[in-house]
Amino acid sequence: MAWLYLFVAGLFEVGWAIGLKYTQGFTRLVPSVLTLASMVVSLGLLGLALKSLPLGTAYAIWTGVGTIGTAVLGIVLLGEPAGALRLACIGLIVTGIVGLKLVS
Repeated sequence: MAWLYLFVAGLFEVGWAIGLKYTQGFTRLVPSVLTLASMVVSLGLLGLALKSLPLGTAYAIWTGVGTIGTAVLGIVLLGEPAGALRLACIGLIVTGIVGLKLVS
């Protein structure tokens, strides 16, 4: 169950990272409230996952899922560049996450 908590926490990290873009410096109410709620849920689920997972592994995977999701949504939603080198680097993060899961 801890791995599920961790993965969902990473998805909520994506939500608040993308949400930050839409808050316009926390000047827009609805995006700000949703972003703050995503932060709380993300950290809460990370805390639950840490009850049984090693800190270093859990934190690396949480940030990795957040990084990958945010980078992909930046490309899809915000028109950020999707060059081969950038995609290869995202692939390296995926490889690292899979590796950490396999050795934990």
